[in-house]
Amino acid sequence: MVQALIFDMDGTMIDSMPSHQRSWVEFARRRGLEIDVAELMRRTTGRTGVECMRALFGDISDELAQTHVNEKETVYRELFAPIFSEVAGFKAFLGAAQQRGLAVGVGTAGDRHNQAFAYQHLALSQPLPTVGGDEGLPGKPEPAIFLEIARRLGVAPERCIVFEDAPLGIEAARRAGMRAVAICSSHPAEELGGPHVLAHVPDYHALITSRFLETL
Repeated sequence: MVQALIFDMDGTMIDSMPSHQRSWVEFARRRGLEIDVAELMRRTTGRTGVECMRALFGDISDELAQTHVNEKETVYRELFAPIFSEVAGFKAFLGAAQQRGLAVGVGTAGDRHNQAFAYQHLALSQPLPTVGGDEGLPGKPEPAIFLEIARRLGVAPERCIVFEDAPLGIEAARRAGMRAVAICSSHPAEELGGPHVLAHVPDYHALITSRFLETL
């Protein structure tokens, strides 16, 4: 019996991945770096900000890594704010899940500043329980973030379904012992596979149309 839905944030709740990619390009330009942005994102999407900066700069201090994170994420928010959008149908699907009495939480590598930005623009009626990437837990594909939000919700991992858009997040759900739904907003279905994946959909309208919640 499913008792909780756990959502990743970037690319899953909000259509933010193109703006994250643009912010990496701008961050690299300001620093005079030449980077393969697509490869960097392939290796880091789902990892914490500090982990991302160490993937780029090597073994740098927490303080310096966090300084870089703050700069890069400020650029991201400036780029995304004028064009902010949810992944299509997210708020409607969220509301339907809550009406059915399902617990709902967020497990994201995004820090508290990006969380606040997302929630402000989504204009949710109430904040969602959230575990973020600046709480000292390892990022995805490690399962710690998903396991911690399940713990806070008081739901066993096997009774949770994770919604994810990235390969590292899909793998984190598997390691956490959770089933998953792949939101194919930024990666094709073939990159988001596994025996624990219940469905591959382009957005939440597809889940609403297929009456996904009614099948749980």
